[in-house]
Amino acid sequence: MQNKTVIITGGSRGMGQRLALKLAAEGANIVVNYRRDDEAAQQTVKDVEAGGGAALAVRADVSDTEAVAAMVEQVVERFGSIDVVVANAAASAFKPLMQIHGHHIDKTMGITVQGFLDLVRLSLPHMPAGGRVLAVSGWDSFRALPGHGLLGAAKAAMEAIVKYLAIELAGQGVTAVGVCPGPIDTDSFRYYAGEAWEDYAKQWLAQTPSGAYPTPDEVADVMAFLCEPRSSAINGQTIVVDGGLSLATMPIGFGQD
Repeated sequence: MQNKTVIITGGSRGMGQRLALKLAAEGANIVVNYRRDDEAAQQTVKDVEAGGGAALAVRADVSDTEAVAAMVEQVVERFGSIDVVVANAAASAFKPLMQIHGHHIDKTMGITVQGFLDLVRLSLPHMPAGGRVLAVSGWDSFRALPGHGLLGAAKAAMEAIVKYLAIELAGQGVTAVGVCPGPIDTDSFRYYAGEAWEDYAKQWLAQTPSGAYPTPDEVADVMAFLCEPRSSAINGQTIVVDGGLSLATMPIGFGQD
């Protein structure tokens, strides 16, 4: 990844931040996109630079096409080209579908679908052959989790887009791939699980063939590999990283009161 430029949306914290540090350690130029947390974004930049890497923090709401265009312009001005785009940002209303309204749909799909496509479309003219698109999906794309109906639909759409991009971008020498992490013990996952976290942890862990959840660093390792040129033979696929948990059958209504 030496001197390759990587844009990571939602790159100031969580899996995006871990990926930023791993790719920076391999010599990549890191663009940390974020929406609100200036302090976290600047800290990520400092951490990258402390390791001898180059980084740029760009505040932009990826659901805003003009903001994405301005970000791409800023990145090209700083680094000259874009080699990898990682669509990692996500936001949603975690409600039953019958409580979902238009503004919830606009925001969720605006980030996960529109923002993803805007980022790829606007970056493509600046991507050399060998460019890579990585979409970060989620377990709710194929498992029904309480309150995840809208985000699950958005992530499923993202996975479908990955397949089409693999075909449509082939002429430019650009490949597309997705990664779908299962349950991970992170602050955000605990936050969204709320009081049900302990139940989730015990029951899901009991059904995980590997006997352990993937750690955040292990998931970031897979994400980093999927950004690297040596993974280019994987194209149009979404790789599930869950220790084998998705092989298990869970009872309907699990996690509901």
